[in-house]
Formats: sequence, structure tokens, C-alpha cells
Amino acid sequence: MRIVHVNGEYFPEDQARVSVFDRGFLFADAVYEVTSVLDGKLIDFPGHAARLARSLAELDMDMPVTEEEILSIHREMVTRNDITDGLVYLQVTRGAVDRDFLFPEDAQPTIVLFTQAKPGLADSPAARTGLKVVTLPDRRWGRRDIKTVQLLYPSMAKTEAKRQGADDAWLVEDGHVTEGTSNNAYIVRNGTIVTRQLGEEILHGITRRAVLAFAREAQMKVEERPFTVEEARSAEEAFVTSASAFVMPVVEIDGRPVGDGQPGPVARRLREIYLEESRKAAI
Repeated sequence: MRIVHVNGEYFPEDQARVSVFDRGFLFADAVYEVTSVLDGKLIDFPGHAARLARSLAELDMDMPVTEEEILSIHREMVTRNDITDGLVYLQVTRGAVDRDFLFPEDAQPTIVLFTQAKPGLADSPAARTGLKVVTLPDRRWGRRDIKTVQLLYPSMAKTEAKRQGADDAWLVEDGHVTEGTSNNAYIVRNGTIVTRQLGEEILHGITRRAVLAFAREAQMKVEERPFTVEEARSAEEAFVTSASAFVMPVVEIDGRPVGDGQPGPVARRLREIYLEESRKAAI
């Protein structure tokens, strides 16, 4: 049975409890991070810790523990759950108080962590075959740069994509792709990697930041700008990045093959570089 962490204590998952008055439950008043584990080590942990602090600050929430304590808890969770390859999920809520729309002044944050074992996480078959995506309207709230737990519309969109026979959805606003339901989106046109620039419209992906840095180090051309659905459909390649998928090729958009319908060389190479370099830097 998994061991989970709740407010400084460790419990078997069936004994863990959070108040029914917790604002994460009542208002989605909470933020989260997911850190991958490869070979028992944490991937890109400093980036996730920094983004957690930013998300909390944007919502005027306090960091419940120090970054060093968060790292220690992550390592303890990996050890207690014997995770070789997998994920550590962290959620911080504003806390539990009687229900009121106003932010409470005296609530104590709730911090929860759990793990998910994912054997062979870095050797996903999807990396060899690629993903199929469909485009759907982006109907999320405007502050997508804050990694909150209000994920209902992304869940709806991913479910709709599955119903249409695809693996995921790319979300579209004003004719331009913002991002995937749980990942950042990219295309390759004329040999240039194109992805939307940072702003409030997309999540500031930790894997995105690392992959773009590696791409530039490898002398690949990168252009950060919005791209249209039509540009995506006629691109040479497409791919997504996320903490759990790393770099994942996209081979079909709205039923049309991207390029030759196979994972392209840019996505394949970036995945190799990212995994190699991230393993070296894992802690």
C-alpha cells in the first residue's frame, strides 16, 4: 500500500485524511507540481520548486515549508514507496476554514504528497509511435500560468479527444494553439522549432524551459510565437513536452498526418538530449 504525506506526517493511503472544509476541495484554491523520478532520482526538482513558489505567490498563499524540507519529503516519499521510475505529486491548498468566498486570513496551508509508480517511464511506446491529437476550443480561465488544481476543462478536453479516437487535445484560442491539456505544444516548420511564448495564456513548463535551452545549445533554431492550427497541420513535425512525457512526438492532428506521419528527427533528438542531460542533473 502506498504511503502518502499529509501536513508533516506519513500515512498508509487508506488512512490519510483532509478536511471537508479544505479550500482545495471547495474552491480548487490550491496549486500543485508533479516531479518525475528516473532511477530513483528527482528530475528538474529545482525548477518545480521555483514554479511552486511562484504559483503560491500569485495566489497570495504562504509556502508551508522550505524548499529544503520539500526536497527532503520528496526523497522520503521515493524511498518509502520504493519508486525507481514514477512521479511525485505535491499539492498545497490555502487550508481548511468555514466556507466563504473571501480568502481567509488565518488558514493554515494543507500540503499533500503521493507517488505513482511508472516502470519504464522513459521508455514509453508512445515515444516510438507518436501521439494523435485533435483541436478543441480553449475554455479555461485566463491565468493558465498559475499551476492550479482547477483542471476540469482539461479533463473534459482530454476525454473528448479519447472519444474521437485521439490521445490528447490541443487547445485553440483566436485561431492559435495555446497548449495541450497537460503539456506544452510545438511544431517544426522550415527546420525551426515554433512554440508559444510565455504569458498568462500557457503554463510556464519546467520541461519546456529545459528543452528549449537544450535545443539552442544544439544549434537548433527556436521561435517563440503563437502558431495557427493550419500551420500545425502543415508542419514538418509536432511534439509536446511535460514532466511525465518528457518530449513526445505528435504524428496526427485532426485526423491528418503531420509530415510523414512518423516521429520526426527533431523530436527524437530532443527527447534523447533531454533524458540524457536530466539524468545527469537528477538529485
